[in-house]
Amino acid sequence: MTPELFDTEGAIYMGARREPTGCAVGLFGVPYDGTTSFRPGARFGPAAIRDVSSGLESYDPQLDLDLEDLAFADLGAVAIPFGAPEPVVAAVGRSTEVVLDLGLAPLMLGGEHSISSGAVAAVARRHPDLVLVQLDAHADLRQEWLGARHSHACAMRRCLEVLPSGELRQIAIRSGTREEFQELHATGRLVPIDAMAAALAPLRGRPIYLTVDLDWFDPAVLPGTGTPEPGGFHWPRFAELVEELRQHRLVAADVVELAPQLDPSGVSAVLAAKVTRSLLLLLGRAQ
Repeated sequence: MTPELFDTEGAIYMGARREPTGCAVGLFGVPYDGTTSFRPGARFGPAAIRDVSSGLESYDPQLDLDLEDLAFADLGAVAIPFGAPEPVVAAVGRSTEVVLDLGLAPLMLGGEHSISSGAVAAVARRHPDLVLVQLDAHADLRQEWLGARHSHACAMRRCLEVLPSGELRQIAIRSGTREEFQELHATGRLVPIDAMAAALAPLRGRPIYLTVDLDWFDPAVLPGTGTPEPGGFHWPRFAELVEELRQHRLVAADVVELAPQLDPSGVSAVLAAKVTRSLLLLLGRAQ
């Protein structure tokens, strides 16, 4: 039976089951955007990804893998309280623990980026040497933003606090404060786009959590996000990362910050659903 922490009403990702028994991956959504600082709407992201997923093929030619051959569960949406982010982050942590207890690799759909620290904390308790890899336009290293420590602008700062290894790789960040970029350079965590594969190669064999803030993509191909940032990337760069991750032990991931109503064409949701397909297959392959 699907755990009671999840609401199973509504759409389901293509090819998924509701029943987790015998599955390798557990997908779940967190419809929350309570700390959004510019344009709200990420709470509609998980449902939009599911709604458009049936428009994709189940087969991924890059990976030469098919969702039809993967047993995975769409557990539904985490039942979250309205209001402050702290109870939401706690609920995400509990829900991720449930997914792990079921023997599934967690794949979380957001919602805004503040939710990631709850999932990272749960996964890191199982894998103390966990490495966090971040795709994002923004550094997200602020101590607080607009009075909130769990703002989506603080997502990586909070993740670092629950990551025992302290190992974070931030891929091609292009926006942040002067202080954030000083820290990125001083710590060596900032990975240029052309050094992505070389920087990740030494991590082969280590458990990896990949967090994908969809504003990493350029607004020309993904305008449906709350804080768009020009100068981003197109699908071939993401495909390069997927190619490297084929050599890695991906144990969990999330896809966040899709605000579908900001893109009437629906293309942003389709791209997010395709990212999700890639991650489902990579997670299933690693189990």
